[in-house]
Amino acid sequence: MIDITNLHKRYGKIEVLKGVNLSIDAGKTTAILGPNGSGKTTLIKSILGIVKPTTGDICYLGKSILNQWLYRNEIAYLPQIARFPENLKVRELVHFIENLRDQKGNYEDLVNLFELKFSLEKRLRNLSGGTRQKVNLLLTFMFDCPVYILDEPTSGLDPVALIRFKSLLNEKRLQQKTILITTHIIHMVEEIADEMVFLLEGNIYYQGSCEGLLANHHETDLEKAIASILSNNHVENIKI
Repeated sequence: MIDITNLHKRYGKIEVLKGVNLSIDAGKTTAILGPNGSGKTTLIKSILGIVKPTTGDICYLGKSILNQWLYRNEIAYLPQIARFPENLKVRELVHFIENLRDQKGNYEDLVNLFELKFSLEKRLRNLSGGTRQKVNLLLTFMFDCPVYILDEPTSGLDPVALIRFKSLLNEKRLQQKTILITTHIIHMVEEIADEMVFLLEGNIYYQGSCEGLLANHHETDLEKAIASILSNNHVENIKI
């Protein structure tokens, strides 16, 4: 569904992506893991057309997305850090996003799921970090799209909201949506991912199933298998 070929991205002298080759299958959930600064968000933003690659190509349904934009209508995106207009109320923001997409959102069930009923009339500047993330999830999932790209979606969620988010994610998986997710929660990767990609310093060091990674490193624990990749590449004390 999404094919990335020899993707490079350079900011001045800093090369963030170094020839990434990756295929993301339709109807599957792919988790991208890697230390902070490994290029995960840059890769996602390249797929979305927010970042223009230095060289390489990205194809969606067999067609290059470079200098295109209509394909984005089929993608729902949750950014790692959502920056909202602070003076708007939550309900106003929902309607604003609906107008931008020229599409009616289905959000009532999400309001109930994440207990946002009493937050709809609050201004965004008055929301806690956890509630802002719930609003972020609401804005992402209120549209029915074939592709969902989620950059650290669990950030700031309390345990109850996390359980409900995973339930929502499993519902989308059963609908055979294509999901691309970055997360630091290793056990969630084991629960939801059909495939995982490990990105380190702009290079892919592993692509395949969690079981395959465990077998490759003769481990029974995914965190230890990932630590083995870091150790073999002389990377220490880095948060995944």
